[in-house]
Amino acid sequence: MNLTDIFKMLTDDTRIRLLNILSENQLCVCEVQAVLDISQTNASKHLNKLKAAGLITDEKKSQWSYYYLNDSFWEKNQYLYQYLKEQWHTEDRYINDQKNLKEYISKNIDCMFILK
Repeated sequence: MNLTDIFKMLTDDTRIRLLNILSENQLCVCEVQAVLDISQTNASKHLNKLKAAGLITDEKKSQWSYYYLNDSFWEKNQYLYQYLKEQWHTEDRYINDQKNLKEYISKNIDCMFILK
């Protein structure tokens, strides 16, 4: 992936928000939807773009795919990752997403409950 492609992935706020919450946990589409309060279609679209670009990867568990940061990509781009982490810890929107993630996790809700 070249530099232009990397920055194209970061031109969308939803994708930056996704990277923020995936930096803390593996999440499935329905969990992303709940934490970021976006539609499942929107969550899936952005997760697929990030995965195709190599910024995230996934692991299949039963019928669910859980997404997480692609360590090899971020190790190669550690300065970019450090910059993003600084922004995630200083900008209200990203701080709020982390708060929502912690609240969601504390409720122990699973995907079966969300889909009902």
